[in-house]
Amino acid sequence: MEWWTWITYVGVITALIIFPGPVALLCTTHGLRFGRHRAFATVLGGGVASLVLMTLSALGLGAVLATSETAFFVLKLLGGAYLIYLGLQAWLARPQSPLNDAPAAVKGQSVPAMFRQGFLVGIGNPKDLLFFAALFPNFITIGEPQLIQFVILALTWLVIDTTLMTLYATLGSGLGRWFDSPGRMRAFHRTTGGLFLGAGGTLIVSSANR
Repeated sequence: MEWWTWITYVGVITALIIFPGPVALLCTTHGLRFGRHRAFATVLGGGVASLVLMTLSALGLGAVLATSETAFFVLKLLGGAYLIYLGLQAWLARPQSPLNDAPAAVKGQSVPAMFRQGFLVGIGNPKDLLFFAALFPNFITIGEPQLIQFVILALTWLVIDTTLMTLYATLGSGLGRWFDSPGRMRAFHRTTGGLFLGAGGTLIVSSANR
């Protein structure tokens, strides 16, 4: 792989990943509610989802998504529905302090469940779907060994994605003391719930209008 190709890839995916989206919002929320260390399960879930999309793209299924309006519509619809589900969960959540009620919060969400949420949000993330379906194959040189190129691109994505999503989780964790009040926690739940609902609704409406 040419150096300029890899550097271009790094620049593109860094800008793509760092822009706040559903996965970043989920990592921030879990960082606040359950702490940075436990929220790493959410980060890993999103990373594994990206790896699955990347593999499907490398196998040629990305071209199917790029050309099949039905397949892409179904994926976006499922992703939007799940974001709405998360939004309702956040909106209706009990406003407990992330500091005083930390043990109760930890019991309320297992690590596998956090990983699963990260994966499901990541697998339906429209940003990643578009990138892996339409842009990712452009960074692979057809005339060169493709496996090593895929490994380089995959590891690069995972390192950057994990680092940036961990920063979002750390940011959420650092906000814990400021939200040490039921009123602020309720406002946070309503805000994040509204963002998830808005993102999910927008995704479904945009799919239906295609």
